[in-house]
Amino acid sequence: MPIKIPDHLPAIKVLQSEQIFVMGTERAFHQDIRPLRILILNLMPRKEVTETQLLRLLGNSPLQVEVTLLRMQSHLAKNTSEEHLSAFYQTFEDVQQQAYDGMIVTGAPVEQYDFEEVTYWSELREILDWTKESVTSTMHICWAAQAGLYHHYHIDKQPLAEKLFGVFSHGVNVRCNLTRGFDDEFVVPHSRHTDIRREDIVSVSQLEILSESDEAGVFLVATPDARQIFVTGHVEYDATTLLEEYNRDIERGLSVPLPKHYFPNDDPSLAPRHQWRSHASLLFANWLNYCVYQETPYDLAGRVRQKLHS
Repeated sequence: MPIKIPDHLPAIKVLQSEQIFVMGTERAFHQDIRPLRILILNLMPRKEVTETQLLRLLGNSPLQVEVTLLRMQSHLAKNTSEEHLSAFYQTFEDVQQQAYDGMIVTGAPVEQYDFEEVTYWSELREILDWTKESVTSTMHICWAAQAGLYHHYHIDKQPLAEKLFGVFSHGVNVRCNLTRGFDDEFVVPHSRHTDIRREDIVSVSQLEILSESDEAGVFLVATPDARQIFVTGHVEYDATTLLEEYNRDIERGLSVPLPKHYFPNDDPSLAPRHQWRSHASLLFANWLNYCVYQETPYDLAGRVRQKLHS
């Protein structure tokens, strides 16, 4: 089934070239169907790249999905044009009286700051509180996973001695709807300077560690009802994303380690292989089907009315 996204979004051409069924707003208007309403809060600097990565995964499912892009009103994006943001993004003020079937909150390159030092922290806290009543299931990715765990459960991130950078092997701790169909061993890219300690998560009874790695630590955490999901890695990354990050940091003169288990024979002159595509698609398909579609009320408008009169 198609993903419904704003007309003329640049990601459309890329997705169509990959034979992903994309439908613009005008065409969707003439279809009598109730799509899943998914909100994406995009905190990444290169927003157009992240849009394509996430829309690719959302489109790999038999469910019809309608996507709304959200940006922070309290933060001025430096790497995405205001023209693009004005054309395709909404602010929290635009959506806060609505309800959504699912929401994705992306990572952000601010993990070395204390949460309270992040310029949009107050606005993000308001949004995270809003998701508890207005969103059926919320997936937090990388820094957003750390932010969500800190805000909801007072679990703080911890600095790492060296950047966790590369593609790491993971196992499945719990067989559940989110990990349904996962191999016993699978790989996930990570790129971060901070970590969430396993013992801090285990100490919170409302949380369960579904997957982790001997090298990269905790990967997938969720509440029993899957209303809140925390993903510490970047399954949405393209094959070359870590390469681009590596080259960027080298050009800036930073001391950055070679991404582990990424380049063939650890040779950066060789093209990296995309080893996590299938499990990325499976994670998002499981989330959309079992945590969103099968749990969300058909009458989202009814949820809004209930919220307004509560």
